[in-house]
Formats: sequence, C-alpha cells, structure tokens
Amino acid sequence: MLPIETARLLLRPLLAGDAPGMLALDSDPTVHRYLGGIGGAAATSLADSEATIRYIQAQYAASGIGRWAVLLRTTGEFMGWAGLKLVAGPVNSQRDFYDLGYRFLPCYWGQGYGYEAAQAWLHCGFDTLVLPRICAYADMRNAGSHRILARIGLRPGNLFEENGTACAWYEAPNPRLS
Repeated sequence: MLPIETARLLLRPLLAGDAPGMLALDSDPTVHRYLGGIGGAAATSLADSEATIRYIQAQYAASGIGRWAVLLRTTGEFMGWAGLKLVAGPVNSQRDFYDLGYRFLPCYWGQGYGYEAAQAWLHCGFDTLVLPRICAYADMRNAGSHRILARIGLRPGNLFEENGTACAWYEAPNPRLS
C-alpha cells in the first residue's frame, strides 16, 4: 500500500529510523494516562522501541496492515502512529476484527491531527481495503478519543473491561457493502 497523505499529515509504514520518536511517544507518562491495561508497557529504552517496530512490521507481513507512522507533512516530524490492525482477540468477546487506533505525542494533541489520521484510516479501510467492519475501543476516561471515534462515524457500543481498564466499544459497517 502506498503512503497516505492528508491536508497536514503523511502516513507511512513504520521504519527502524522511527525508533527515537517511538521511544519519546511510548515512554511519555501523559501518553500512557489513558492506556492502562490496553496500551502495553511503557518503553524504557531505544531497544524497546526497536522491538515494537519489528513487531509491527511482522504484522504488516502477516496481515498486510498495522499501525503506521504519522509525520507532519511540512517538516517530516514524527508525531506518533495511527492505523488499522487485525486483532485476533478476544477483546469484548470479539475475534478477528480490524481495530482503528492512534497515538500522538502530547504536543500534537488538541489540534485535530488525531481526527485527521483516524478519518484517513477509516476511508482507507472501507474504500481501499474494502473491510466489512472497522472497530475501535477507548478508555472510558479518554474524552478526546471518544470525540474522535464518534466524529469519524463509528457508533458507540457496549462498555466492557479490558485488562482492568473500563472501555467503550465503537464500530461501523462498511457503507459500500450495504
């Protein structure tokens, strides 16, 4: 799949050179505030971030999709990641679903970048990949993520607990397949 460009963002597969940006992202306690039991352990070294990137690259090879780097188009700065991934599950009693997710460095929060990236991935999932359904879930306390998921058109579902974290489920069927 080719990189995705939006008005302000460039989305592309994660590369080994993204490890410093991933370390900054995954070691930031502010970022982990709403991840609880759903976001993995905080990174403590560059080796942790390199291993995460290799793990995500293995997802690309296995399922053809995974989280991608999000860069600011004007500067090429690493902002975080966004994308779809195939989740074997079970999560919320669901198996083999495509999960839309995103994670940004705090300096990029509140500027519409999460919405822009999530919307781009929703369109890619439905229009390019022709996925039958896209799902997401977020910590109940993460009002920003709830706004983004609702704004891009995912419908709220049930509440559930994942690894000790109270979460809300979201999903939407592909309108092209209706």
